[in-house]
Amino acid sequence: MSTPILTQVRNNLVAIISLTVALSGLGYNTWRNERTELNSNIRMAGFEVLTEVGALQRVVFFGHYDRDPEQGNPRAGWAHVLTIHDLSQVIPAPVPDEAERLKATWGDHWHKVGESDESVAAINDAIDAYRMAILANLRKLR
Repeated sequence: MSTPILTQVRNNLVAIISLTVALSGLGYNTWRNERTELNSNIRMAGFEVLTEVGALQRVVFFGHYDRDPEQGNPRAGWAHVLTIHDLSQVIPAPVPDEAERLKATWGDHWHKVGESDESVAAINDAIDAYRMAILANLRKLR
């Protein structure tokens, strides 16, 4: 003899299975949408910081190689460095660490951009390391 609960389960088995499938599908769909949004945010921030890195590199090149006081004004580089640093906070590691390193390197060497090859080399190394971290992070997105 079956109990009333087992009878109810047997009578409503299709509904129970349908509910389980619907909830599982809803859960997966929600997770997938969140993941897609996160990847989109990381991708957009990545492209934006690559643009800012290019602008910072131009400031360094104009300031050091062309000795152009307008386009190569190292004070203007601070705006790019700070934007890079801020946008890097939404990108997974190691990008925020590399942004911190770039900011510190820029802070140590920005005032010598037109004068010292060593300072320019240190800044360029930090920019290259940052760029590689961003590109590696963008390649990992699915």
